[in-house]
This record gives sequence, C-alpha cells and structure tokens, in this order.
Amino acid sequence: MPTTDAPGTRRAYPRAITLDSGTAITLRFMTAADADAVVSFAKSLPADDLLFLRTDITSPSVVAQWVKNLATGRTITVIAEAGGEMAGYASLHHHETSWQRHLGEIRIQAGQRYRSQGLGRGLAGEVFALATELGLRKIVAQMTVDQKGAIATFERLGF
Repeated sequence: MPTTDAPGTRRAYPRAITLDSGTAITLRFMTAADADAVVSFAKSLPADDLLFLRTDITSPSVVAQWVKNLATGRTITVIAEAGGEMAGYASLHHHETSWQRHLGEIRIQAGQRYRSQGLGRGLAGEVFALATELGLRKIVAQMTVDQKGAIATFERLGF
C-alpha cells in the first residue's frame, strides 16, 4: 500500500522505476530500520566516493544522527532497492530556521553496480519533486567536475 511518510509531501511510496538496463528498482522512504543497510552500502563504495561525501556514512553514529534528522523532518531520504539490495539513495536536507526554511541540499549516491543506468537521474528527479512539494526555492547539489552525467542531470532539472 502506498504511503506518504514525509510531512508536506504528496508523493506516494513505494514507487517503481526501471533502469536503462531493464533492472527494476523500488523507491521508498528511508526509515530507522535501514541504518545498518546504509552503513553496509557505504562500506561497499569505492574509497574515492567516500572522499567526497559530506559526512562519514560508514560510521554507525553518523547514520544514527541521519535517522534522527529523518524523525525530525530535517532530512527526507529515498532509498533505491533492487531485489532487496540497496542500490542507492537520494537525500534532501533542509533547514528549520525561519530565515533558511526555503533552502535545501540534495545528496545522491548510486552503488557501483547501478551506475550509468539512469539510477542517479531517477533519484534526482524524485528528490527534486519532493523539494518542490516542500516549497524549497533554493536547492544546492554538489558534484565533482568529472561527473558529466550528474551535471547534465541537474542541468535538465534547471540547476
């Protein structure tokens, strides 16, 4: 049964998308029960990917704080799963202070097996739609200059 677990949003989850490779992906909101899976996913990422993460999500205590931010509504995270395996995630981090309430930051990570198949593009579209529903007016996404696909994806979204 579809649910909307993020305050201020209307998008129902779980949602299904199909990657360019034909792989079926289920998108759903992250919950506290996903903490261990997120840590395992992070530990499976190449070392170079970990260098550019804003926080060390290989640390259970950091992921525990992420879960607290989910509970308070400061963060909304969409998990992508393929056959019960975490394939990636997209997070929207936004501020509660009144003068920053219109600001948000998007963070996306796709697992190595699912790259160059449209997962990042699908996750970006999902989290951007959530940001729009929340009324965020300034959204930031950071990536390295060599991530041509990511740059193109965000340009298509209007960045």
